[in-house]
Amino acid sequence: MTRSSSPVPALIELLADKTRAPSTIRLRPEILDPAMAAEIVSSDAFSALAKRFSCLLVEPVAADAALVEELARQGCKTVPVAALHVLSKDAPAAVPATAAWLAGDWWTAPPAKPNAAQSASRTLALQLVQLVNDDADTHEIEAVLRRDPTMSYQLLRVVNSLGMGMSRQITSFSQAILIMGRAQLRRWLNLMLFSSRQGDERSAMLLARVAVRARTMELLAKASGMDKATQEAAFMAGMFSLLGVLFGMPLAEVLKPLKISDAIRQAVLEHGGDIGCLLDTATWAEQWMPGQDRLDQLHLSAHDFHGLLVESYLWMSEVIQEPNGGKHA
Repeated sequence: MTRSSSPVPALIELLADKTRAPSTIRLRPEILDPAMAAEIVSSDAFSALAKRFSCLLVEPVAADAALVEELARQGCKTVPVAALHVLSKDAPAAVPATAAWLAGDWWTAPPAKPNAAQSASRTLALQLVQLVNDDADTHEIEAVLRRDPTMSYQLLRVVNSLGMGMSRQITSFSQAILIMGRAQLRRWLNLMLFSSRQGDERSAMLLARVAVRARTMELLAKASGMDKATQEAAFMAGMFSLLGVLFGMPLAEVLKPLKISDAIRQAVLEHGGDIGCLLDTATWAEQWMPGQDRLDQLHLSAHDFHGLLVESYLWMSEVIQEPNGGKHA
């Protein structure tokens, strides 16, 4: 696939603070028609997002004055360009004292070598993903869960916190698996792969990035009329697409032991098929340039695309606040 010659820059960029934690969204409202941008930033979803994340405009701001005023009303701050530092994976450097936020691809740098406990935990998580994908017996899944106390604790915590209209607490793994359901268990396990790991300063941003990408792909599939199974496959493809970055290995090698569908494998490794088109669109949005021709193929307007992008960032904000229990609506 070739890139579009007519880019439509995305409205939102995720920034990290100096601790490398995702904490801020940068906006570029000037790239949209003022009326369209005003409608998006005045939506309930954007208002909810602005309450969870601080929003920045970086000088010089060329957007419509009324739009900037509306953003300021929602708490969006205008900061000097020196407050933003672009950090590259290829040329790591000290962060200037004037910088408060970090942009760039620093989070895709190879990981530090994990310790034995971290390696074992991620291996178990991958095993669990495979078992759930294979629709394995609950007892098989439970046996693997018992080998990782942290993951076991988090699963029970998530299911207990969901409420689910139950009058008693869930206290066994088999109960938890039954109540959560296989689809949600699969989603939760993928998030667990990316959740915070001691000594890996990339992990918080990786979790945020993978949550946005996967949710964006799912919403793109839904908005373009794809069925529920394809929407779920799109979410999974978004998750799997960053496993190579997570492990610091070729993606094909990470995926080799996983029995995933040909459509997901083709999408993730070759950006092929309908799901590959969704992955292209989601990854280009991260670089602020999803092609208009790509949106046309998905029968989406720029307005609808930016609306679902805001929804994806809002969902991500919920996931990283409770990184092992992001709920999905």
